[in-house]
Order: sequence, then structure tokens, then C-alpha cells
Amino acid sequence: MESFVTGLNGILWSSPVIYTIMVIGLLFSILTRFLQVRHIKEMVMLMFQGKSSEAGVSSFQALSIALSGRVGTGNIAGVATAIGFGGPGAVFWMWAIAFIGASSAFIESTLAQIYKVKQDGQYRGGPAYYIEKGTGWKWYGVTFAFAAILAMSLLMPGVQSNSIAGGLDNAFGLNPVYTGIGLVIVLALIIFGGVKRIANVAQFVVPFMALGYILVSLIIIAANITEVPAVFALIFKSAFALDSAFGGIVGMAIAWGVKRGIYSNEAGQGTGAHPAAAAEVSHPAKQGLVQAFSVYIDTLFVCSATAFMILFTGMYNTQDPEGNFIVNELGAEVEPGPVFTQAAVESVIPIPGFGAGFVAISLLFFAFTTIMAYYYIAETNIAYLMRGKSNKWAMFLLKVVLLGATYYGSVKTASLAWALGDVGLGIMVWLNLIAILILAKPALLALKDYEAQKKQGVDPVFDPVKLGIKNADYWEHEYKYIEPDTKLDKKDRTISS
Repeated sequence: MESFVTGLNGILWSSPVIYTIMVIGLLFSILTRFLQVRHIKEMVMLMFQGKSSEAGVSSFQALSIALSGRVGTGNIAGVATAIGFGGPGAVFWMWAIAFIGASSAFIESTLAQIYKVKQDGQYRGGPAYYIEKGTGWKWYGVTFAFAAILAMSLLMPGVQSNSIAGGLDNAFGLNPVYTGIGLVIVLALIIFGGVKRIANVAQFVVPFMALGYILVSLIIIAANITEVPAVFALIFKSAFALDSAFGGIVGMAIAWGVKRGIYSNEAGQGTGAHPAAAAEVSHPAKQGLVQAFSVYIDTLFVCSATAFMILFTGMYNTQDPEGNFIVNELGAEVEPGPVFTQAAVESVIPIPGFGAGFVAISLLFFAFTTIMAYYYIAETNIAYLMRGKSNKWAMFLLKVVLLGATYYGSVKTASLAWALGDVGLGIMVWLNLIAILILAKPALLALKDYEAQKKQGVDPVFDPVKLGIKNADYWEHEYKYIEPDTKLDKKDRTISS
């Protein structure tokens, strides 16, 4: 089983695939005129605008659900693994893929808003919806939906629960069986409450966990402040084969940096598009910009926090493709993973058990919220497949499968858990990237329209008919467009259904 999964990963994540992902992100960056730089201020402001409704969630709640999925075990274990196999240069390539990936996140999230539907009293959308509505290829939408359900409910929850169980076992000696049972109970209480409960939990837990983690990293950086120039020089030199020690593994640095960067920030994967569609906004580009910023939060803030803790303290091992150690600070028996971060924390805060406990609690919050997001994404794709039919039993079965996968992941080997997760991610990335390449035009039109209305000094609203965008049924039926030059103040300038 493990050899088959490893072989499949070799195809899904071969070098041509990795470079293709980077080229697509760069293409979208050029087509959007690097919106990830031009609209940073707008992204931050939009995060805190808008309110939830009976059918949808606020922009911040949608961002929190998306961040629940983005900020997971990849931010701790994934970053450590990238450094372990790709060296410090992998950190630069994680940054690079986040920067160009922000434009991919904008495209897919804007498309999710354009082609969202109001189904069973709540907003639904994502790749399956925009693939069918944008291309007319229902078979393609169905294929993505099945792939997403398989990945989100069966293949990927185990990566998260495995990291939680491993961390708690290492820190507190807690039997993984008990960890798995506890995870299943708490997760069931949340997911059986529906998207509103998931959104409410996410909006409180996600900011708390991210800020707490970054705060500890800042303490470690402050304790090693004299190392700042040397660490940044090491990262950049290693990324471009300019460092004598790491120059021979520059290909590994790119591969692991991009692979783990995409796994962490999910730009182009299509996962962030699902909660983006649920947001209550007046223009699709608004949530597209918010979701683009979520990539920055994930990689430039949280992933960087892990990388800096490890590199500033020097607590890591790095091997070349033949298995020879380039750096061996922790001993040959230590595998790349959360133990790097644990050792880094303990080297600065010498409280017995603090490093292990800190990593374990961080993984608990990061990974648990990710599993919540996985459920929401899988649920959305079940809703897509079951449109017009009773989906009560399908939703119940989905919950049982995801809870079972979560428990199983907590007690199985870490290597198989990560391999299965990579397969699930790879399938979704390929299907979604092809789709957003084909469908980029409506998102680019929406961005141009949004910017034009902002220049006129009005709060942008969306009219797909005016832009020539077809099959945007929700916006066509629910909203009446008001011309941008209408002499109404923002309070009176309403959108009526």
C-alpha cells in the first residue's frame, strides 16, 4: 500500500508539475497586475467588513474557515520537513509560492463567489460549481466533487489527527487511542451543528492560535536577534545554490519548498474557494481579495514563525538525496517534523517539557480546526452532487467516514498518513488548476469592474449581465444593480432582492 501511494505521489508531484504550479501562479500575478501588492491595504480593510446573514457568513468568518484549512500541521511539521529535506533554501521557495499563489487564491475565490448558488437556505459554491457553470462540463464538476470528498473526508484528516496524537504522546505520554476518541467526540459536537457552528468556532479559535504561536516565535527571534542577517543570508543563498553546504540540493529546496508551501497555503488547490462562496458580500472581488490575504497570513506569518524558530536556533537536520547529513544537530535518529520546533523552543525557554507541550498544544489547535474545514469542504461537495435530492443520509455518512478517518489517522504511521494526504492534495490541485486556467476571464473582469467602481468612489456591487458573464444565476436573480454614478450615499445605496 505504502509503495503504491509513494509511486502515485511521484507522478502527482513530479518536477514538471511543481514548476507548472509556479508558472500558473506567476501568470495570474501578471494578469491581475500583481494585485497581491497593489491591494494589500484593501485586503486588510475588507476582512472586517460585512455581516453574516441567514444564508451566509461574514467575510471574517469565511476567512476564518479558510484559515482553519490553511493553518494546520503543515505549518509546523510541513515546514520542518521542507527544511529537513530541502535545507534552509526551501523557506524562500515557500515564500515565493505564497506570493505568487495569492493571485491564484484570488482567482478561485472570486470564481466561487461569481458562480455561487443559494441551496437549501445557504450559500454554496466552490470548484465543482464554477467548473459546471463556467465551462458547461458537468462531468468535470462531478469529477472534482468526488475527488474533493475522497481527499477531504478520507485521505487528509489522518495527516492532521496523526500529528495531534504524536504531539500529545510525545509531550504528555497520552495514548493515541485516547487522543483519537477525544478528537472524534469534540469534532462530532461541532460538525453536527452545521456551517454556522463551524464558522463561530473558527472565528474565535483561529486568531487566538495564530497570534499565540507567532508571539512565541518572536520571543525566540528576540533571543537570537544577532543572527538575523546570517539566517536571511543562509535562506537566500541556499535557495539559489550560492551556499557551499546546501548548493547541491537546490532542486530539493525548490521541490520541498513549493510542495509544502502549497500543502500549507492551499493556493490553487480549490479548498479556500468553498468558504469564500459562503461569504455575504456585494461584489465577488471583495472576498477574492480577502482570501488572497489569507495565503499571506498562513505562509508569510505562521510558516515563517516555524522556520525562524528552527533556523535561528539551528535545531534541525538536513540530508541530501543519498541520505547523507549536511546538517546533523539533533542526531541521526531524529526524523524531520515537529521535534525540530520542539527542540528550538526548548533551547531558548529551558523549562522542562515546555517545548514539547507548546508544539503539542499548537498542533492540537492548528490541526483540529483544519479537520473542521475539511468537513465543511466535503459537505459542500456532497450538497453539489445531491442537488434536488434529499441529502440527509449522505451527510450523515460523510460525518461517520470523516470521524472514522480522523480516529484511524491518530493511530497509524506518520509516513503513510502524509503520503495519503499528498495524493489527495495532488488530485485536487491538478483538477482545480486546469479549471481556473480555463475560467480566469470572469474573475479578471470582476477585478476590473471592482477597481473601476472604487475609482468612482462607490461601494462596488456586481452585475454579471453588464460584464457579459453567463450562468451567474445567484447574482442575476437575487440582485438588482445600481449604476455606480447614482447619487446616493453608502447608507441608502442598497442592493435589493
